[in-house]
Amino acid sequence: MENILLRIGGKLMSVALAVILLCFVTFPLSGQVSFGIPEKINDDWLFKSGDVEDFRSADRSRWRKLDLPHDWSVRGQLSPTLASCTGYLPGGVGWYHKALQIPESEKGRKVYLYFEGVYNRSEVFVNGKSLGRRPNGYVSFLYDATPHIEYGKENTIDVKVDHSLSADSRWYTGSGIYRNVWLVYANPVHIRQWGVYAYPEVNKGKGTLRVEVEISNDNREKSDITIVNELLSADGKMVAKNSKKINAVPGNANKVIASLTVNRPALWDVDNPVLYKLKTSLLKDGKEIDGAVTVTGFRTFTFDPDKGFAINGKWIKVKGVCIHHDGGVLGAAVLRDVWKRRLLTLKSIGCNAVRTSHNPQAPDLYELCDELGLLVLNEAYDEWEYPKRKWLEGWNVGTPGFQGTYDFFEEWGEKDLADMVCRDRNHVSIFAWSIGNEVDYPNDPYSHPVLDGKRGESGFTQPVFGGYKKDAPDAMRLGDIAERLVAVVKKYDKSRPVTAGLAGVAMSNETGYPGALDIVGYNYTENRYDEDHTAYPDRVIYGSENRHDPAAWKAVKDKEFIFGQFLWTGIDYLGESGRWPSRGFYSGLLDFGGFIKPRGYFRQSLWSDTPMAYLGTYPTPGRTGRSRVDNAWSQFGTGSAMADYEEKVPSMDAWPIWNYEEGQSIRVVCYTNAAKAQLTINGKNIGTAKDYDSNTGIIFWDIPYEKGKLEVVALDKDNKETARYAIQSSGRPYVLKIVSAEKEMKKNGLAQIIIQVVDENEIPVILSDNEVTCRIAGPAELLGLEASNNRDMSDYTDNKHRVFNGRILAYIKSTGKGGDVKLLFSSPWLKPAETTIAVK
Repeated sequence: MENILLRIGGKLMSVALAVILLCFVTFPLSGQVSFGIPEKINDDWLFKSGDVEDFRSADRSRWRKLDLPHDWSVRGQLSPTLASCTGYLPGGVGWYHKALQIPESEKGRKVYLYFEGVYNRSEVFVNGKSLGRRPNGYVSFLYDATPHIEYGKENTIDVKVDHSLSADSRWYTGSGIYRNVWLVYANPVHIRQWGVYAYPEVNKGKGTLRVEVEISNDNREKSDITIVNELLSADGKMVAKNSKKINAVPGNANKVIASLTVNRPALWDVDNPVLYKLKTSLLKDGKEIDGAVTVTGFRTFTFDPDKGFAINGKWIKVKGVCIHHDGGVLGAAVLRDVWKRRLLTLKSIGCNAVRTSHNPQAPDLYELCDELGLLVLNEAYDEWEYPKRKWLEGWNVGTPGFQGTYDFFEEWGEKDLADMVCRDRNHVSIFAWSIGNEVDYPNDPYSHPVLDGKRGESGFTQPVFGGYKKDAPDAMRLGDIAERLVAVVKKYDKSRPVTAGLAGVAMSNETGYPGALDIVGYNYTENRYDEDHTAYPDRVIYGSENRHDPAAWKAVKDKEFIFGQFLWTGIDYLGESGRWPSRGFYSGLLDFGGFIKPRGYFRQSLWSDTPMAYLGTYPTPGRTGRSRVDNAWSQFGTGSAMADYEEKVPSMDAWPIWNYEEGQSIRVVCYTNAAKAQLTINGKNIGTAKDYDSNTGIIFWDIPYEKGKLEVVALDKDNKETARYAIQSSGRPYVLKIVSAEKEMKKNGLAQIIIQVVDENEIPVILSDNEVTCRIAGPAELLGLEASNNRDMSDYTDNKHRVFNGRILAYIKSTGKGGDVKLLFSSPWLKPAETTIAVK
């Protein structure tokens, strides 16, 4: 059995991490509901923006009809008068209403409502009666609606969402019921929500699955129940079974513990994500009254302060990215297929892990990571008891605001964390729980006398905001709060380590904060790795948030004791914007539309073992003016120092453009994992092959522009070709070309259509910015057009938008009916493109 050895509070502890994890899938539908018969009720809601004086008697004839998930903020008007921290988009208050028929035949059964996520400060009513409030906008929650249900009649659901504190986050949150909603029918005796928990012991080729099942009995008398657990292999064969009887007492104090043993189980890992299914059934008098199917997988984790991280006994480096929950033009209402395409793209460039910065994500994301083979660092909070600065005028400039979610932390913090753990603890992909991100940021809000030290001596790489502040919250509180939160996690899952992303490690080292954690994340403080490894030899250290420069990766690659890094970020995200115009933060490997950016290919050259090469270009710095290079981080560099850096260090943000003035000096950069590379133009070699530069990770040439075909051939040390990549000079925009489109989609399914502007020879015109109009005929609707331009602040609610880098993505959702959907994409002076999708 694999263990981690950690010293916490001076005591050496062995924590078993041979873990099997589960994601709930119930009969007969797939979802995050873990009991009863769930029915997704996303269709036919009514919505009103703004508050309602008396919702019980409101005239809803003019309310907007819509389907969930829904985010009203992303459809709002972008304005420079709004907060930059949330992408210059509005918040506000909104009301949702739905009429629901509950059949007379369901009388005697329980009725529940399950919300996967509502942002934020929501209150739910059934037939005018309040079921409860939930301020946290990211956690999932369940209400028992049974006492207020009228069987055989029409029932009403009303939901108030209050996001009037619109600048309550450092990034875009969205507003509304932006995840799925479920209606659940259940027997009075049923599995508790998130009441199945399983974990394994793996030893000498044998896997033993320990299963805990909690039962709720809402009857007044005891009930004799049989609980059957069956484990099914990936091919559907039953490999283990256990049956136990229980006399379930009224209430929730009913738990059954069982064991299922498998010889030589197939193991889940990032390269081969083998999954099993656990079927749990409740029987009364031989008849099934409730059940749950849980997707699961066997695997072991090992964390060692000297050797790093191992999965199934194999030591690996975690190549991770931080991700937010928005989808560009879709806002927070991101559908499963969008996440699947994004995650597959991240994996294709070498990524093997994601960090849910800085809150629980939608259930779809975890299920996809289980299926696709991506590790997950699951994170709960960006702030605890005090607010952080929220930038209103631009990123890290101007006068900050102090709205936040801190005001309900004392009441709800432990409950929200417990619900996150219970909801997600059974996912095979999750390898650690994070209780916070940068809550120890120096003087934002906590302070400590160590901040009076010199910048270099203290080890800070981020602003200290003026040294120690006596009136600020005492940083010594961090350790006490962390211990409390860690205890909550351990109560519900002892199989994984607890961590946090520390921004002020030098300050936090003076407190009990790092000591409360099993593994310790360092945000941007690679310079402390060696020092702290020596000072705290039992501390497991990794990069929880890192820049993209090669030095940050070398600190992981070359140090055995650092087990990985998480880049900021994997995908461009809304909010945390710079000065207007700026939709969001654009340091992602992928853009808003999920396309690989140049720095994504650069990262592939560092992370992937599959041979690859990429070419990008820009005017040679210092010779012909500034380059066409957009780097989210360089906007904060100033003056000659940044210009000097750009001239000496080749860019990781070079686009594949080959259109310049004849003879103009152009810097050509190659990202590759080969030993060397040969550049050619129109078939002619440019000098001899150049060796890979291990310092910058980039091979480059400064050459005069010549129209035609520019190509690079990647070579191994023996001069054998491993990969090649070419770009060509394009003519004028001529035609819209659909380069990717589904031929079929399911009812309520999603199609993601990619349109490219090309010239007469079908060469992509990267520099084009033509306006494209989308027209639809048939049972479908346009959810949005995403061109991924961070500076485009035009209307995102209509069917017209300009391409960026010659490309645009259309999200088309079917409306629930069958038939053909005809799509026409047109642009002035260009030949149009059309396609047909069959909805079945």
